[in-house]
Amino acid sequence: MRVNCKIVVIAVCFGVFLLLYFFGGNAADEPPLKEVEEDNSYQSSYELGNKVASKLIIKSHDELHVPPKQQLTERSKERKVINIGRNVNAKSRPRADARRPVSRHARGEEIMHLAVVTCGNRLDETLTMVKSALLFSIKKIKFHIFAEDPLASQFEKELNQWPRAVSAKFQYSIYPITFSVGNAEEWKKLFKPCAAQRLFLPVILKEVDSLLYVDTDVLFLRPMDAIWAFLKAFNSTQLAAMAPEHEIPKIGWYSRFARHPFYGVTGVNSGVMLMNLTRIRSTLFENSMIPGGLSWENLLHPLYQKYKNHITWGDQDLLNIIFHYNPECIYIFPCQWNYRPDHCMYGSNCKGAEDEGVSILHGNRGVYHDDKQPAFKVVYDAIHDFPFEDNLFQSLFYPLQTKFLETVNTLCGRLPQVFLKQVEKTMRTMYEKKVVHRGKPPQK
Repeated sequence: MRVNCKIVVIAVCFGVFLLLYFFGGNAADEPPLKEVEEDNSYQSSYELGNKVASKLIIKSHDELHVPPKQQLTERSKERKVINIGRNVNAKSRPRADARRPVSRHARGEEIMHLAVVTCGNRLDETLTMVKSALLFSIKKIKFHIFAEDPLASQFEKELNQWPRAVSAKFQYSIYPITFSVGNAEEWKKLFKPCAAQRLFLPVILKEVDSLLYVDTDVLFLRPMDAIWAFLKAFNSTQLAAMAPEHEIPKIGWYSRFARHPFYGVTGVNSGVMLMNLTRIRSTLFENSMIPGGLSWENLLHPLYQKYKNHITWGDQDLLNIIFHYNPECIYIFPCQWNYRPDHCMYGSNCKGAEDEGVSILHGNRGVYHDDKQPAFKVVYDAIHDFPFEDNLFQSLFYPLQTKFLETVNTLCGRLPQVFLKQVEKTMRTMYEKKVVHRGKPPQK
């Protein structure tokens, strides 16, 4: 009886041992779930995916009952394939700080071209115009600066002192004042000093396809990119864009006093002129002198000789005569792209500026440097005095807004939104681009 009991006890113990061995061995094949979670807590989803894939491959071999020796060989091959794939993907993925599409820059990003002509005491005014263009613009700008010899070295000195972050946004070339036809001194004194140089830009800048010409007394209150986009709005015959000289014919200068042909009803103002130079160089222009048309270069001097005793505003009058005979060649953009004291000193007569705000401010009549139109002077002083590396809102917009309150009792200052709307909108856009969009997590 005792022998039978011992046999039963031994059998039970042996059975329990077998059960423990069986379940314990199977449980040892897989690591605890907690350990898996801890190992993967700081890994990228890509690495986590590779580990999961590796486990699935190994598990599939277990389920197919591959012999142990062959199983080890197969597993090592699979891990090698996965590691190779991981290295390839790691090389092809850009780092977080290199997400910008370098290949596009390598092919050459679009550069906007801006030309200005400056003589006499216009150095400071011209630099302020250049500064305004750089503060807001998105694409890079190539400046073509035409200046008298004494000013050339001063421009170079000033531009080379600007902060590196600013200088990375532009290129520049400085040219002497030259006229390819006629008497140079006569051209130079045609209206304001050197202003007639703009007529010769298509002849001089033969490697440039398109550019924006502005007078020295122009200020950008929104990115130059916006007016540059008008080039794409040209139809097949248009090759230049300007704003009307005036909005109301009965108080416009050309409609009342001009002694020569001019464009449209009120003429055009050439202080802001967008040009497709390639088209200008390849076009024959109708005129009142020679049937069949003349090229731009061959047209300028005979046109001047014919009308020199009848023109008041020099090169602008010549442009009006040209586009009077070739109206299909010009694109007219709204007055807010060339907003002058004439648009507010006789009452507000630029509806586009009232609705959208001024895009480009043109302070002709010397209003940046006297007290005749304080609203214009306040804007000029704010941009002129702004230190490049300061905060735009705190050091530009806030002082501008505060100072503008002092002008609300003047003719041009009584509608502050006309002058401030685009500046505020531009700054909001820049803030959203730099802070909001950059603060977003990278898209996967």
